[in-house]
Amino acid sequence: MSETGRALWYVGAGRAEIRDERLDAAGAGHVRVRALHGAISRGTESLIAAGRVPVSEFQRMRAPFMAGAFPFPVKYGYATVGVADGATVFTLHPHQTLFDVPGEAAVPVPSSVPAYRAILAANMETALNAVWDAGDGPFGKVAVVGAGVVGALTGYLLRRLGDADVILVDVDPARAALASTLGLGFAAPADAPGECALVVHASASAQGLATALALAGNEATVLELSWYGDTDVAVPLGGAFHSRRLKLIASQVGQVAPSHRREWSYRRRLEKALSLLDDDRLDALIEPSVTFESLPAELPRILRPGAGILCQRIDY
Repeated sequence: MSETGRALWYVGAGRAEIRDERLDAAGAGHVRVRALHGAISRGTESLIAAGRVPVSEFQRMRAPFMAGAFPFPVKYGYATVGVADGATVFTLHPHQTLFDVPGEAAVPVPSSVPAYRAILAANMETALNAVWDAGDGPFGKVAVVGAGVVGALTGYLLRRLGDADVILVDVDPARAALASTLGLGFAAPADAPGECALVVHASASAQGLATALALAGNEATVLELSWYGDTDVAVPLGGAFHSRRLKLIASQVGQVAPSHRREWSYRRRLEKALSLLDDDRLDALIEPSVTFESLPAELPRILRPGAGILCQRIDY
């Protein structure tokens, strides 16, 4: 039997709409997912919504099950939790009420993780890959510049998996409460301790990157998690950058970290990320929900720079 789903499409700079999509019977090896919850990934989706994906990245930035083409119109997103064949599953699917995916793309949510919290899985997967890219611990003193969702989760994992002494660094003093909830330290940029063995940058700003480089100790690694879209960013490579023999490296979730690529598939990495969401404290990253049908009206507020919003939950 055919059914009708409803999907969010970005149709122009700052404009989105919900469209009906007819689904015929699911094909062989596919499952039909009825969405329960979803999440807006503010960093990436703000660039998508503004049409700021560089032409050179049109193919690499395609999300699983994305439809349309950059810059517009595109059906984009990668954090949906739903029910398929009676099981709660996470899928890297755009924002849509009802859809079909290959069975292997619907990853079961562990019983220890509430369905609503599983919307953090994509961000947790990014953070896990970042920890792998950071290299072997122990890391000692670590600063994470930019206490958004990915930055906070990366700091949380470095503390949980690497027993590091982690300080979140952010210009927003309200992030101190989040840091405390996650068992991490907090400092404003001017007060952050230097001589860190590892600095993670996740603020998506030139000022944040400069702060990250300034906090790095001798022969330290600065791990860049930010994506700037089509924006050119000044990188301060003068001063002590060379004399301190700093390493500035990129981490991106599109490929499994080289250190784990031989033994870890994409699916196994996502399964691990889901299992790491078994901590009630992570609810501090999730904003009060908005309804799916209200998204076109709500997105300008959610994606506004400086809004202070973490993981925006969607309820279907």
